[in-house]
Amino acid sequence: MKITFFLPIISLGLLFASAPLFAHHAFAAEYDIHQTKTLKGTLTAVDWVNPHAWLHVDVKDDSGHVESWSVEFGAPNALLRRGLRKTDFPTGIEVVVDGYRAKDGTTTLNGRSVKLPDGRNLFTGGSSADEQPQQ
Repeated sequence: MKITFFLPIISLGLLFASAPLFAHHAFAAEYDIHQTKTLKGTLTAVDWVNPHAWLHVDVKDDSGHVESWSVEFGAPNALLRRGLRKTDFPTGIEVVVDGYRAKDGTTTLNGRSVKLPDGRNLFTGGSSADEQPQQ
């Protein structure tokens, strides 16, 4: 009797405890599709981690002041399926990144594409619906 009573309670507890694992943010919750931005700067770090890969880029303005930007990409698995590898992004290279600004005004961008010094322009698996590659 005790097992049949506690089993559903334990099952529900495990189900609710795992709910945060399925949480994911929406593009519109964090980024503004009307605020596009192009960054040109030096790649300082790459975080090839789930749920999203990140590039960190130092951007110099006209006065020489450096701002550090974080650029969110798609999931590493999605990037790998598009042919991108972490080794495509060695630190110290100059990159040009197009994307969408964060709504909170921080130096965060949802990356749409990145242009590498060798001329490759790579789709970075952003979250916005308008950035899906054309078939």
